[in-house]
Amino acid sequence: MTAILLPVAIVGVIGLIGGVALAVASKIMAVETDETAEAINEILPGANCGSCGFSGCAGYAAALSEGKTKDTALCNPGGNEVSKQIAQLLGLEAGNVIPTAAVVMCQGNCANAKQKMHYDGVYSCRMATQLFGGEKECVYGCLGLGDCERACPYGAIHICDGVARINPAVCRGCKVCVAACPKHIIEMVPLERVTAAVLCKNTAKGAQTRKACAAGCIGCQKCKKVCPNDAITVENNLAHVDYDKCGACGECAAACPTGAIEIITVQAGVIKLPHKNAEQEA
Repeated sequence: MTAILLPVAIVGVIGLIGGVALAVASKIMAVETDETAEAINEILPGANCGSCGFSGCAGYAAALSEGKTKDTALCNPGGNEVSKQIAQLLGLEAGNVIPTAAVVMCQGNCANAKQKMHYDGVYSCRMATQLFGGEKECVYGCLGLGDCERACPYGAIHICDGVARINPAVCRGCKVCVAACPKHIIEMVPLERVTAAVLCKNTAKGAQTRKACAAGCIGCQKCKKVCPNDAITVENNLAHVDYDKCGACGECAAACPTGAIEIITVQAGVIKLPHKNAEQEA
């Protein structure tokens, strides 16, 4: 009997000592929770997109709680409602979130963009880019293999005619698609505002761009010359529009010989393209 009880007692004592040690260690090594940060994190949408400039919702919440930032308007997906709730919790003045939507700056669809080969590999833009820039002649354009579509947490992106298209009514401005695109052709455009936009990212010389895509910017500077607001600059053979200066007069779109510039209105669930009397819909 003793031979059985002695091992049981030893194991019991060891377990008791271990339990006490763990209890003491849990008290000594306990990490203090920041209740304010936790409360802020509950308000945030939980997208963890990083558009605020921090590692995610928890990082932004910690920065606000610790006073590293007082800007309550850094959460694009949450919008002004989240900004107001955070400001009320912290006793700060609520910042104003300017609503934006992502737009794919490319018109290299099946009709406009020429192909140099047939890609038969992993269905991923990032993978296809590593093979001579992808199957299209334009190495700057959308490959339409859906990396952004799969990354979007809100289902706002779909592939249409070989090019990604984003539904602004669903887009929350989280910028996850911007980070997912290996071609870096997705930009944020102010919502509910009419502005000109260069739907191209090709920086090659004009002749080379024309061979690759019928709707590419050739850097001819005609748009810059006719712009009455000095809103357009041309660098590296590519035109750029300053949205803050643009008056949406349409002069640049009318002057563009390839139709690379469009006057767009990002609202009501569509990106309207008045210059071509067309609409892009997801």
